[in-house]
Amino acid sequence: MGVQLVAAALKAAAFPCACTALGALAVVALRRPAGERASRVLLGFSAGVMLAACLFSLLLPAIDRAGPAGWWQAGAGLLAGVALLMGTEAAAGQLLRGERGRAGRVTLAITLHNLPEGMVVGLAAALGTAGDPEVLAGAAALSLGIGLQNIPEGAAVSLPVRQAGASRAKAFGAGAASGLVEPAGAVLAALLAAPVAGALPWLLSMSAGAMLCATLEELVPAACGRGRAGTAALAVGFAVMMALDVALG
Repeated sequence: MGVQLVAAALKAAAFPCACTALGALAVVALRRPAGERASRVLLGFSAGVMLAACLFSLLLPAIDRAGPAGWWQAGAGLLAGVALLMGTEAAAGQLLRGERGRAGRVTLAITLHNLPEGMVVGLAAALGTAGDPEVLAGAAALSLGIGLQNIPEGAAVSLPVRQAGASRAKAFGAGAASGLVEPAGAVLAALLAAPVAGALPWLLSMSAGAMLCATLEELVPAACGRGRAGTAALAVGFAVMMALDVALG
């Protein structure tokens, strides 16, 4: 039975992982690194996607799953996620400084965000396979919804990496790789279904904190520091991600 649960979890997580890679293909449209104004637009769009994901993909689901204690668990988890990313940055030192550091932190934040998403999908698929057809149908819908919202997230990783000077191939690889943790999270959730179910509010809110920290420190200042193009792109990115989450949630 354990093999069946793991297989079901992997199958459910495959679509979201593939969608992340699909979104990372956005760098193919960039024949060369964008100019300053275009760069602000791209970074602003990425920032909007990440801010919406923090709220609608992570914090609100964490509060819902935690019940009456959701408000303080989400707040504590958010702060823990901020501390986690700051600690990781400090440990990495020179690696995460400058333009390439911005791309590295964005990649790390979205990767952390994808892990609990994979765990949610894997947990639902495992529970459904274990004997609850309604949960299994819900897992399929969840996989579809998370996959579609992962498309702009893949772009949110690959575009800043490209703007940092990496080749299109490396930028695509970074975006695609950020989604590989979803199958890993799905398998982990399938193997540890009961304990993981109780820890998901913390995992979701911590991922939100990491993503929020990277977005506010790196993307927002670079996108919105001069002119309004980046701010407008941020609003568009937020609206796109919000629409995906609300419509498919």
